[in-house]
Amino acid sequence: MTSLSMSDMQSIADRHPDVFTGSWRKSLSGWAVAAGLVAYLGFAWWFFAVGAVLAGGNWGIAGTYLADWVSYEVRPQIDFRDDRLDISYPRFASYRADRHPAWLSFDPPAATAAAPAANKAAASLVTVEIDGRNRIEITPTSVRVSRGEETLDIAIVPEKSITVAGTLPSWATQKAPGEKITVDFGFAGSAQIDADDVKIRHRFLGWENFVFDANSPFWGKSTSEVFSLIVSGERLDPGVSNAALAWDNIVNNSEWQHGDVWTKMLQTIVMAFVGTLFASLLAFPLAFLAARNITRNGLVNQVAKRFFDFLRSVDMLIWALFFTRAFGPGPIAGISAIFVTDTGTFGKLYSEALENIDDKQREGMRSVGASPASVQRYGVVPQVLPVLISQSLYFWESNTRSATIIGAVGAGGIGLKLWEAMRTNSDWENVAYMVLLILIVVFIFDNISTALRQRLIGNKASH
Repeated sequence: MTSLSMSDMQSIADRHPDVFTGSWRKSLSGWAVAAGLVAYLGFAWWFFAVGAVLAGGNWGIAGTYLADWVSYEVRPQIDFRDDRLDISYPRFASYRADRHPAWLSFDPPAATAAAPAANKAAASLVTVEIDGRNRIEITPTSVRVSRGEETLDIAIVPEKSITVAGTLPSWATQKAPGEKITVDFGFAGSAQIDADDVKIRHRFLGWENFVFDANSPFWGKSTSEVFSLIVSGERLDPGVSNAALAWDNIVNNSEWQHGDVWTKMLQTIVMAFVGTLFASLLAFPLAFLAARNITRNGLVNQVAKRFFDFLRSVDMLIWALFFTRAFGPGPIAGISAIFVTDTGTFGKLYSEALENIDDKQREGMRSVGASPASVQRYGVVPQVLPVLISQSLYFWESNTRSATIIGAVGAGGIGLKLWEAMRTNSDWENVAYMVLLILIVVFIFDNISTALRQRLIGNKASH
């Protein structure tokens, strides 16, 4: 096989100018489209100030939030008093005045010290072991922070002043002399030191008290111990069995609120199902009015189609806000929002499916003298029913996700619960739990919907 010389190629191009001109045009068109796309992306980058947003983003906080999804913090607070230290914990913490984590130890105050409040423990020296190389030692007049080989000494005059001895290391920050000092231990946590108190945040991987909270008699016991108590142990509560008590403690866990979360998740599933079902039932007969080959009346067709356009042109979230104001917060508002939006969407999809049917079956029904209702029942419905049900099943699965979003604006369900947890800005592990639960539910319903749709489409193809 011989190769063509440049003169041969030019000769061929001269004899067939249309072919080669077209290829050049296609090549130039491709380059023009690419250049236009690059220009558009550059304009979008400038218009939305993407560079400034990325540069100004607080990625440290984003990392902390992400860590909070897979970890938890224990937050003891040590308050300075004239002659003692008072140790306390947040209201719903697992620890309290008579229960402390193993990494926090303290020496009791002198016998002459005033008694602390009922929910606090008194100490003269508190030692917090962050990990093997980091620790905090606290007395009523001083704080010593050790991180690796470095040490930070701070003199305290309770409720008056805080003074740093020497210079601050890189892992400690203070906005101005005399103000609070924040000490960073990386993922292990941090401490905030002030003239009034020391707030410690010690982080651990996992979800604390996910099964039993600190108020449960099963709290702190191993899996084998809990199982033994349930199967053969003496009753912890004379009124109920240990199995019933354990289940009640799980469902009514004060930190994770499993019972409430599961109930809200069930509300979301019901919202999606009922809203989709009602929308399908209403859109089905209305679609016959919008289909031009079924209802041969232009005015009726246009009214029906514009009605569908109106319903679906308003986003589901806007409808949810409207119905929340009308009915108050709760699942009824969510069901109504899904129902209205999907009625418009189903009406359009169903009418288009009806307009694309094969008229031969209808003609066959008419040829044997069937009534108009029978023509639609036996000549139209069997053709489109599998497709319509398939579309409804798809939207049912999709609405399970949408119901979560509209729940955040007051329409009930898991969305509202999720929004409440996010607003606290401290319960991100609860957010992760609910997000994971939503993913599992969506995954299950997606597989159910896919299997049913494949079966319906397969049955249609087999006929």
